[in-house]
Amino acid sequence: MRSLLHSTREAVTPLAVQTGRPLRVAILGCRGIPARYGGFETFAEQLSVGLVRQGVDVTVYAEGSGPDLKHDGVRVRYVRPLSLGPASVVAYDIQCLWRARRSADVVYMLGYGAAWGCFIPRLWGTRVWVNMDGLEWARSKWRPWVRAYFRLMERVMAYTVDRVLADAQAIKQYYDGRYPSGAPCTFIAYGAEGVRCPDTRGPLARHGLAVDRYFLVVARMEPENHIHEIIRAHQRWGGGCPLVVIGDHTADNAYCRWIRQQQSTSVLLLGPVYDADRLAALRSGALAYVHGHSVGGTNPSLLESMWYGSVVLAHDNPFNHEVLSDEGLAFASEEALVGLYQRVCDMAPADLAQRRQRTRQIVLSRYQWPQVVTDYLALLHQEVGAMSAKASSS
Repeated sequence: MRSLLHSTREAVTPLAVQTGRPLRVAILGCRGIPARYGGFETFAEQLSVGLVRQGVDVTVYAEGSGPDLKHDGVRVRYVRPLSLGPASVVAYDIQCLWRARRSADVVYMLGYGAAWGCFIPRLWGTRVWVNMDGLEWARSKWRPWVRAYFRLMERVMAYTVDRVLADAQAIKQYYDGRYPSGAPCTFIAYGAEGVRCPDTRGPLARHGLAVDRYFLVVARMEPENHIHEIIRAHQRWGGGCPLVVIGDHTADNAYCRWIRQQQSTSVLLLGPVYDADRLAALRSGALAYVHGHSVGGTNPSLLESMWYGSVVLAHDNPFNHEVLSDEGLAFASEEALVGLYQRVCDMAPADLAQRRQRTRQIVLSRYQWPQVVTDYLALLHQEVGAMSAKASSS
């Protein structure tokens, strides 16, 4: 795919040359930039800033109110969400689709929850892309009717947009197999970037931790991330290295209530950590990172831990295998994870160092933001540039 995009980019005249103006892209479906929330916001910031540096005019639509502002050259346009209860998120996406309908060459929607509204910009000749992220309908946190809605929206997406983007080959394979007559699907990887923390021991000492003497989890507290299984396996193992869990566990539901009850000297619940240096210290000082995500595509938290050279104990599924290749230690059950906790503790320092180096090399070679931006720019020129050339010749 990468070589195909590069060769196509060289063959298609950029839109700026054809029309005398820069290519315009609107990014929708996130809370806004700079990123403070999660993967979609980080992706929107990295992609938008990178494209602007390549001469693209980029607007990111953000939740809130107030005049437009600029962030590293990216226009941030605020849209006040409507108060419609569970429908507020979808309504917000529809508002953004309507406002962006005539102001861009490509509207790029992150997520497919509002797929039924993606035809709106197309009525004005604007191309619409959707990043399907993962299998949203498979997330067990949703009620049955919400899961049914997302399953329907996935199908609607396939037939209402111009292109679907997948950040994992496994997602692309799923989509191509399920919707062979739908919009074309393109794989472009996600990126990873860490923060080198000069002081690791200080932040760790704050929590009574020592380098290479704890396991780490960074995740949303949701069933498909297998937090219960990770904690129970650690309790069954009973070794000397505590399990540190980072993520918001304050929700008033049975899943989070159980997690809160497990707080102990061996299971440390730190809650969400937003300070980049503190999180970097916790990632880089861990003996291993435990990754239970099972329904998404390429997970940003996994890539970040790999960037720090973590040994990874990962849930056994195609998405994690694709990212980790043969460097992850896979578990499909609590019993298997119990054994992996002990296996990592028994590793010789030289073996740990080699595994960490190989894990980090995967990210450095395959998941870098500059390459992600280059691939998106090539695809934009391929699709929009070719369409503009076709229109001008007709």
